[in-house]
Amino acid sequence: MSTRESIAVATRGSDLALRQARTVAERLEDHRIEATLVEVETTGDRIDDALIQDLGKTGAFVRALDERVLDGEVDAAVHSMKDVPTDQPDDIVVAAVPRRASPVDVLLSPTGEDLGTLPAGATVGTSSLRRGAQILARRPDLAVEPLRGNVDTRVQKLLAPRLQAEHERRLEAKKADRSDKERDRKRTDDRDVHDDGPTFERSVEEWFDDRSELDRQAMEREVDTEYDAIVLARAGLERSGLTDAVSMSDLSRQHHVPSAGQGALAVTTRSDSELAERLFEALDHPHSRVATTAERIVLDELGGGCVAPIGIHAHIKGDAVSTRVQVLNLDGTEAIAETRDLDVEGYAAAARDFAADLADRGARELIEEAAQ
Repeated sequence: MSTRESIAVATRGSDLALRQARTVAERLEDHRIEATLVEVETTGDRIDDALIQDLGKTGAFVRALDERVLDGEVDAAVHSMKDVPTDQPDDIVVAAVPRRASPVDVLLSPTGEDLGTLPAGATVGTSSLRRGAQILARRPDLAVEPLRGNVDTRVQKLLAPRLQAEHERRLEAKKADRSDKERDRKRTDDRDVHDDGPTFERSVEEWFDDRSELDRQAMEREVDTEYDAIVLARAGLERSGLTDAVSMSDLSRQHHVPSAGQGALAVTTRSDSELAERLFEALDHPHSRVATTAERIVLDELGGGCVAPIGIHAHIKGDAVSTRVQVLNLDGTEAIAETRDLDVEGYAAAARDFAADLADRGARELIEEAAQ
């Protein structure tokens, strides 16, 4: 029987990051590798009210973890692939890309609206320049407002105003009912001198008790902006167990091309570590690695970083890596989009050629304009 190996794995401390890291740890356990998770605070975590494009550089959620790996404090780190810069240090390697989850974006609406049925002037929240530009490209009559926080925080911000208003209505109805009963004791004809207010079959306490923990936290949250809908990654909602928290609809990958690496995880370690091969054997999913590598090559060649209004999604289709790229300006009024099938045998070189062709058509200028 082989001996059991123990390693320390760095992760961010958010609920989503911990859930992602635990799935990796469970897979490693199947290969007799015991992973102890080590929570690390990153630059992005410390600046609670900033959008990622305002943090000054890419890698805000990555570098602190990889520094622990390089310093020998931990053996590996788990990241969301979309957060990993394309200019990683040479002594850090993406040892494994586990099977990718859904890469698509979804629109969440507490009233069940989809992108086509949202009323003109409705407010859509997103932390992403790409998502905002894609929304405006299809619905220029909508207002896009920034939205910051972890996945559960963003969902709470969407739900909070309506839940708080409903809670207040029920409290007011309870107060009115008490007043009615007091008047009834004094005047038998009370019903002739007061207006009927809303009535509810269940008490406000029963209604509150039936709410989820997410709903209860939302009711306690102060919100500056009331959103009619928000846009998030489906993978994050699925991993957080929030797919039933609010009505949602998938956004078309044709018009809402996901960010490079969205839905995928990256497990990093030192490039000179013997652990790299074992992580690869235990965790790596070849199709997910090829697809995300193609996406990241195009991203690197265009110079977009992980915050520019650029969507890149690839998937294996027979002997090809079908790759779609969408580059927009910030208000969605200009866009360059194309899908190309890259030969799987030489996909890396083909991805570079694809990026060069897009740059010749003006894609790089759109990216540079957005960065100003």
